Amino acid sequence: MAEPKAVIADDEEQLRLYLKSKLVRLWPELIICGEAQNGLEALEIIKKHQPDIAFLDIRMPGLSGLEVATAITTNCRVVFITAYDQYAIEAFENEAIDYLLKPVTDDRLAKTVKRLQKQISPPPSSFLDPGGTFERLLSALKDKPVSDNLKWIKARHGDSVRLIAVDEVCYFKAEDKYTLVKTRDGESLIKKSIRQLSEELDRDQFWRIHRGTIINVSKIAKVHRSFGGKLLIQLEDLSETLTVSRSYAHLFKQM
Repeated sequence: MAEPKAVIADDEEQLRLYLKSKLVRLWPELIICGEAQNGLEALEIIKKHQPDIAFLDIRMPGLSGLEVATAITTNCRVVFITAYDQYAIEAFENEAIDYLLKPVTDDRLAKTVKRLQKQISPPPSSFLDPGGTFERLLSALKDKPVSDNLKWIKARHGDSVRLIAVDEVCYFKAEDKYTLVKTRDGESLIKKSIRQLSEELDRDQFWRIHRGTIINVSKIAKVHRSFGGKLLIQLEDLSETLTVSRSYAHLFKQM
């Protein structure tokens, strides 16, 4: 069997490169046969190369990802890249069409890769659009505003810039004139202050636990009290423990 081919379509070059680099690591056999910065380019590449998979951003100039999907006539698995909320995502799942929620995390992409690898051997059929699903979603989502919450962190490393998905951040901590960005893979320094971050991040996901510390709630492994009565937080995949100041202890009353 020939090696599988894929197209990536997103109007932001950095996001295309970000997704491509992760796919290369998670699925080395996958050939990225084309990249597009708008829907019209994506459709032309799909017609020319007839890929097995198309990673389509929902909002692109020219044609949206949904419009491109409705125009595909070849056997091509569609994976949407979206910033929309869980209701739209559930609609995609109910039709057995995969999605990636921006920013794309390693764990979520790994699940998508496994799903595609299982489906890629038999002739794909779920790329078809039974009952006009794409048209219904397009109509429902066309005027839906995209969240303004911060999705990416740009951290400078020497002469290069590293793009970090905020979902991968375990915590932010003030360090002199900089802010430390801690992930399970390492740490970076940025100039954006804790105060700025607290205003730009999703407050349901990122909680300020100290004047100089913000944590990703989804990364909490456990919360317990010390012998002195202080609340201590253990995060997944990290050895250090973070202390909750009295001013923010009320956030954990129900935990």
